[in-house]
Amino acid sequence: MNATEIILLNFSEVRRRSIKLWQGIPKEYLHWKPDNDAFSIIEMIRHVLEGEHLFHMIIEKRGNLGTYKSPWENLPYTSIDAELKFAETYREPFINMIKNLNALDLEQIRIERTEVGQSKTLGDYLNRIAYHESVHTGQMLSYLRTKAIDRPQIWD
Repeated sequence: MNATEIILLNFSEVRRRSIKLWQGIPKEYLHWKPDNDAFSIIEMIRHVLEGEHLFHMIIEKRGNLGTYKSPWENLPYTSIDAELKFAETYREPFINMIKNLNALDLEQIRIERTEVGQSKTLGDYLNRIAYHESVHTGQMLSYLRTKAIDRPQIWD
C-alpha cells in the first residue's frame, strides 16, 4: 500500500465509524447538547461534514479561502440521512482529489494558512482532517454516555 492508499483507507474507516455512530443515535436526541455553548448532536455532525468540505477548499486554494461561502449556509437541520446525502456531493470530489495525489504531492505541496500561523505539507494536512472527524466522534460518544444513551459498537 502506498501513502495515498493509506490516507484513503484512513478517511474511509473514520467515516464508516462516524456513520455507524451517528445512525445509532435516537432521533429525539439530535438537538440535545450538554450546555448552551456546545454543538447539539446534529450541529456537530454537520460541523464534521461541512468541515471536510472547508478543508478541501483550503487544500484547493493552498490555504487562502478568499470569499468562500459554505454550501451548508442556511440549510435547515432535518435528519442524519439528509446531512449525509447532502455531504456526499462534496465528499466525492474530495476523495477523488486524494486519489489523484502521488507521494511527491504529499511531501512537496504546502498548505499555508497565514491567518492561523499554519504551514503544513499536504500529507500532514490530510491526516489532520481525518483526525478532526475522529476527535468529534469521541466527543459524540461522550455526549451519548452523558445522556446514558446506548452507544453503537464502532470498534469492530
